Amino acid sequence: MNSETGEQADAAEPFRLVIMPGMSGGGKTQASRYLEDLGYFCVDNLPPIFIPKFVELCKHAGGHVGKVVLVVDVRSREFFDVFVHTLEVLDRDDVPYEMLFMDASDETIIRRYKETRRRHPMAPSARISAGVAKERERLALVRAKATYVIDTSDLAKATLRDKIHRLFGLGGGDQMNINVLSFGFKFGMPLDADLVLDVRFLPNPFYVEEMRHKSGAVPEVAAYIAKWPVTQEFLSRLDNMMDFLVPQYVKEGKSQLVIAVGCTGGLHRSVFTAKHIYDRLAGQGYPVRIEHRDLMKNDVHEHVREEC
Repeated sequence: MNSETGEQADAAEPFRLVIMPGMSGGGKTQASRYLEDLGYFCVDNLPPIFIPKFVELCKHAGGHVGKVVLVVDVRSREFFDVFVHTLEVLDRDDVPYEMLFMDASDETIIRRYKETRRRHPMAPSARISAGVAKERERLALVRAKATYVIDTSDLAKATLRDKIHRLFGLGGGDQMNINVLSFGFKFGMPLDADLVLDVRFLPNPFYVEEMRHKSGAVPEVAAYIAKWPVTQEFLSRLDNMMDFLVPQYVKEGKSQLVIAVGCTGGLHRSVFTAKHIYDRLAGQGYPVRIEHRDLMKNDVHEHVREEC
């Protein structure tokens, strides 16, 4: 009886193996976190030679390990050769797997390394760009074999999460996910936005000394922005527009809507407006998330985080 129950469980939820290589700085760590949120058992930097044995152990775990992500590092020549051979072994033994390759543009990876002040592992004594070029050349074959490639160069975290959920989640695909993003124009526009609102015409708390280092989510700052007639008229018109647009996107079958709100630095007016949109949509029952992309690029002394 237990055997039959186990077989039924396996039939209902077959073993799912996701192998995740990618460029250093391409977003493997963030992607694995979102996969963990979906119930995947994630193993980081498992040497490729152990993959077949590990998969075999998972399959004989009595259904306790049904979804696995293997984050692999194949930068070294010996690991790369073993990894390619391992994929051939899995193919030969008819082991089903999906390969997710995490990527980003060279300039994005270089910027991320500079921000963390880390050396590139493939060029510890040379320029970061040399390491990126060397790694990209080595991983070209692996990238070409990938089931999915996600380029994180211009992706907000919420957008990456939604991509991961659509590719590797179960069900829930009929509901549109809304991401509200605040940003600063001086840091560049988000390329994945469906709607972009420029709120630089609103009164700017930056010029009020006691508010300069507080975000637009702080009640004092929000009250200052909201008190002006131009803000009140804008929010009224914005609410009407959102009440009309969002149901139309749902009706169209759109799976994701990214609403980006920009001001000069992404600290005051965009944060205030993004929070207004988020609160209203959440109150209407939409699955909505908020992200303040450029907030911490400013000198912030006080901010109120949203629960989302």
